[in-house]
Amino acid sequence: MESLKERVAIVTGASRGIGLSIAAELVRHGTRVCITARKPEPLAAAVAELGGPDVAIAVPGKADDADHQAETVARTIETFGRLDMLVNNTGINPSYGPIADTDLAAAAKIFAVNVLAPLAWTKLVRDAWMGEHGGSIVNVSSVAGLRPSPGIGMYGVSKAALIRLTTELAVELGPGIRVNAVAPAVVKTKFATALYEGREDEVSAAYPLKRLGVPEDIAGAVAFLLSDQASWITGQTIVLDGGVTLSGGV
Repeated sequence: MESLKERVAIVTGASRGIGLSIAAELVRHGTRVCITARKPEPLAAAVAELGGPDVAIAVPGKADDADHQAETVARTIETFGRLDMLVNNTGINPSYGPIADTDLAAAAKIFAVNVLAPLAWTKLVRDAWMGEHGGSIVNVSSVAGLRPSPGIGMYGVSKAALIRLTTELAVELGPGIRVNAVAPAVVKTKFATALYEGREDEVSAAYPLKRLGVPEDIAGAVAFLLSDQASWITGQTIVLDGGVTLSGGV
């Protein structure tokens, strides 16, 4: 994917797991990246893993904090001179159980991080660079946003909203800015351990490909969507699920 060379991306929630794998895949193709997450120490370790300050910088902060968002965009352009791509990867799920029993403050926080923050990041990168120069955005959703997801229902509702946000933004921001999404099933990360820990063989048996996802499975698809190879793709959500949704599983 030669088109990724010398471009610049922001990847949120990228100190570990899917976000870090996406950042690493982009760096492998010659992209320079700014990564974000809440804690400075894991971010510093991630920058070192990615290859150091020549290819990566980090800005710690909360994904839904407006000052953090503005600082990240400003520092990215100040450091690398441009901003071509955004990956809205940060997601939270502090609420488990029946959706009707969800604490409303927790629900509001889920939407603030999983839906409104991606919208805010998109507005910022549009105004700072992409509106004039063009660009590409990928939102990391979930198969939980495609069908009922008992136990993590509010998370699923937020991810469904993110898919809809993707389509709306694709229409509004074209032709200069493409907006797509990916919807993974269970990926082996710290975030998802409650969904498979201690019973991975049982969970993966429901997948036609007979394994759970790994972060690299998501990173390759995201890099493709960001690249010029996907230049005629916008408003789409690519399901990355090992085939599990084919039989109605989540």
